[in-house]
Amino acid sequence: MRRASAIGLALAACVTASSALATATAAASPATDRGTNSATATTGTDTATATATGSGLDRYYRQNLDWGSCVTGPDDTVGRELDEAGAQCADATVPLDYAEPDGRTITVAMSRLKATDTRNRIGAMLLNFGGPGGPAIDTPPLIRKAMKDVGARYDIIGFDPRFIGRSTPLDCGWATGIFFRSAGPDRAGFDRQVAFQKDLADKCRATDASVLPYVTTRNTARDMDVIRGALGERKISYLGYSYGTYLGTVYSQMFPGRYDRMVLDGAISPQDYGPGLLRDAVSENEQALADWATWAASRDATYHLGRTRDQVLATVDRVAEASSRRSLTIGTGSDTYQVDASQLPLLLFAMLSDDSDASRAELGTAVSVLSEAAKGKPTRPSPVFTETLRIVLTGDYSPSGSAQTAILCGDRAAPRDPEVYWRDIERNRAAHPLFGPMTENITPCAFWDRPSEEPTQVRRDAPALIVAATGDPRTTYRGSVKLHRELPSSKLITLKGANRHGIYGEYGNACVDDQVNRYLATGKLPSKDRTCTKRTTGRQG
Repeated sequence: MRRASAIGLALAACVTASSALATATAAASPATDRGTNSATATTGTDTATATATGSGLDRYYRQNLDWGSCVTGPDDTVGRELDEAGAQCADATVPLDYAEPDGRTITVAMSRLKATDTRNRIGAMLLNFGGPGGPAIDTPPLIRKAMKDVGARYDIIGFDPRFIGRSTPLDCGWATGIFFRSAGPDRAGFDRQVAFQKDLADKCRATDASVLPYVTTRNTARDMDVIRGALGERKISYLGYSYGTYLGTVYSQMFPGRYDRMVLDGAISPQDYGPGLLRDAVSENEQALADWATWAASRDATYHLGRTRDQVLATVDRVAEASSRRSLTIGTGSDTYQVDASQLPLLLFAMLSDDSDASRAELGTAVSVLSEAAKGKPTRPSPVFTETLRIVLTGDYSPSGSAQTAILCGDRAAPRDPEVYWRDIERNRAAHPLFGPMTENITPCAFWDRPSEEPTQVRRDAPALIVAATGDPRTTYRGSVKLHRELPSSKLITLKGANRHGIYGEYGNACVDDQVNRYLATGKLPSKDRTCTKRTTGRQG
């Protein structure tokens, strides 16, 4: 699941290519959005449950959470690891539709690592690792380790957003885990994509029409506030990556006064959030590919892709051209996959979100395999590349992809005329021949029912700490700078020189990690924006 959401996003990553909306159900929720006409809405009160009084939501905010073992069955490795780390799990009950609190309910799965330094306890921190569609129930032990000494002062809460992971499920029964595809080299390929994407939307409508209007970021933010109330917290802190930065921003706009410390890593401006967000990241991915090619060229004895950057990129071009003539056969026996021109760019794109040597080596191995397949030779992909192929080309990860798509399409409307997409593809093809036909391609959102709420707008300041890498190939650095401007009280930590998506606690940059942990410990933002630098060798700092 973690790998699936990373590829999907990769979105904000691919995933990050989403959008958000808001208004219809605000009146019945305890949200404090500007413009709500709810008689029970407030304007910044900190009390945990008072705002729900009279709205019909009291029972959700005041529910007792039944904390216990995280193990759900004999094969539940994640549950066992959580138990061994000292975590407990529980399900929160929330309304499917906040405008109908007495109607159908769903569950949101949570895990909790309680504070061990109870004398200096700060509060509860909720986590989201992006997607949309990414689970976080397994992440509290990882984040406590990243937080070092300050981690002991928080109850760290991982939760799987509605219809994701262990929460009430959503599965459209797709034969793919991710809808992102390239339009390919010609109009015939694009026409096949129109049919493919429409079929995905039709399958979701046929299997899950009754819940699709409620699979939205705004409803996830409402669920977060119910969790806050059920935990008995006046305020919650929050750590979000990628799409999770958008979720955090939405929460700050809907529930001002109910959050404490907020860290947004790889941020998205709500103005840019939408199904076409990845179009803004083409240049960053091309640069990441070029930087990887330089790395691979210095290791030609291992990967045999070329001795210069241009030679390696020419190898990639030859693979892409071969995939446009015929499908490339990857693997053998039951693990055999066919990769065509609509899928190849996504496979490359999915492996460009990290510039560490380990990730670059995985991409080098994958391109070597693809190059051999382009020559018609038998291939044996690595376990990581095999998993990537499974996510993209089979239905094994359909639940993750279904939920991701439902959030993206449920948050913001997309153009419905296929010709709009075709014109954009042709307009960008010459400048961006590899990734342009993918980022400009039509998606299931073109065939989705219109969202039930309007997009969330930033109308309130929020004193968040934003972390961003200058070469982030998913949620671009420009997006983080833009959100920083939209939230004047925020501060920005910039990591220079890294083609990396997701920094704090993951990349090993001591400069970034120390500043984030100082903020989490003190609650005080840096006095000014800070800049850190990627080191070329050794531990980042």
